[in-house]
Amino acid sequence: MKIGILTRAPHAYSTKRLREAAVARGHKVRRLDTMKLSVAVQSGEPRLAYRGQWVGPLDAVIPRVGPSMTFYGAAVVRQFEQQGVFTLNTSNAITVSRDKLRSLQVLGRHAIGIPATAFVRDAKDVLPAIERLGGTPVVIKLLEGPEGSGVIEVDSLKVARAIIETFHSTDQNVLIQKAHAKGRALRAVVVGGHVVAAMRGRARKKAVQLDVDSERTAIHAAQVLGLRVAAVDLVQTDDGTQVLEVSSSPGLRPIEQETGIDVADAIIRHVEDQVIFPEVDVKQRLTLEKGYGIAEFTIERDSELLGRTVADSGLRQRDVQVLSIRRATGILPSPRGDCRFERGDIVLCFGKLITLKSLIPLNRSGQRRKRSGA
Repeated sequence: MKIGILTRAPHAYSTKRLREAAVARGHKVRRLDTMKLSVAVQSGEPRLAYRGQWVGPLDAVIPRVGPSMTFYGAAVVRQFEQQGVFTLNTSNAITVSRDKLRSLQVLGRHAIGIPATAFVRDAKDVLPAIERLGGTPVVIKLLEGPEGSGVIEVDSLKVARAIIETFHSTDQNVLIQKAHAKGRALRAVVVGGHVVAAMRGRARKKAVQLDVDSERTAIHAAQVLGLRVAAVDLVQTDDGTQVLEVSSSPGLRPIEQETGIDVADAIIRHVEDQVIFPEVDVKQRLTLEKGYGIAEFTIERDSELLGRTVADSGLRQRDVQVLSIRRATGILPSPRGDCRFERGDIVLCFGKLITLKSLIPLNRSGQRRKRSGA
C-alpha cells in the first residue's frame, strides 16, 4: 500500500514509529507537511497539491493534526475523503474530539461517565458555577488546548476567578471541572475498537491492565466520537470510570516506552484491515427504500420486547431485522433467534419505519425518544 502521514513534525517520535511500522510491513510511506498541502475544489475531480505538484494516488492517510491547525488539517483530511482515500480518523471525528466541550456533550448524551463540568463566559457566573460543582478544588481547561496541556488545578475561588478572567480577556474559552483524585488517572490507547495499551498517570507513569469498566468506557468513548484510533484519558471515581479527554492524535512515546507494546504496529495493521474491508454507510444504503430505515432504542421495563427472544419477538414477521444488541457485557452482532432481550439493551434494527416507531419508548412528555450520534 501507499500510505501518507500528515504531520508538521516528520522527525517526531510518533511519525518515525508509524513510518517504521509501515515500512516493516512492506508499505510505501510518504510524510506530508499538512500546511504545505493545498486543496483544489472542483466539480467531479477533488485534488490536492503538495509543494506545487499534484499528490499521487494514496491508499490510506494517517492524520497527525495538531491543535494549532485543526481547521486547515480537517479540511485537508476531508479532501482526501472526497477522493475516496481511507483516512485513519475522519475529518469530522478530529473536529469533534478536538473541541473539549463538544466532545463532552457528545459523551454525556451517550451516558458515558464524565466529570461535572461548567462552561461560562460572564465573569458573574464563574463563582456560582464552581459552587454548583461542589466548590474547589477545580480544574480549569482550555477548550482547544494541546493534548495534556492547558490544564490548571486551583484550590481557591479567588484564584480560579482570576485565571478564568485572564483567559477570557485573551478571547480563550475554558471549561471548569471538578478536580479528580490524583493518582487515579489512566490513559488507554484504542485502536479499531480494542484497547491495545494502557498506563496510569502522567508524572509517574506505569503500565496497567484495565478493569472491565474502564476498558469498556474507553472503547465506547472512542466509538461515539467516531475515532478509529484514540487516546482516552480516564479517571476512576466512586461513581465509576469517567472520561477526562479524548485525543485523535495520541503521542506514542510514553505509551510504548512504559508498556513495551508496539502500538504503531497495531495502528498499521488496523489500516491494512480497513483498506481491505472499507466501512459502509449502512444507514444510507438501507434507507433508500421508501418506508424503511434504521433505528436504535433501549429496552426499558415497559418494552414489549423485554424478556422475549429474537425469534419469538415477532419482529421478523413485522419486517424488522435485528442488526445488533449492545449490553454491559459487550456487543452481540446479528444476534441468534434464542437471544433474549434484557432491560438496558441498546438494540439496532433495520425495517419498516412504522414498526420501528412503535418500538421506541416514550419520554415523559409523550414524545418518542431518539438516539443520535456525534
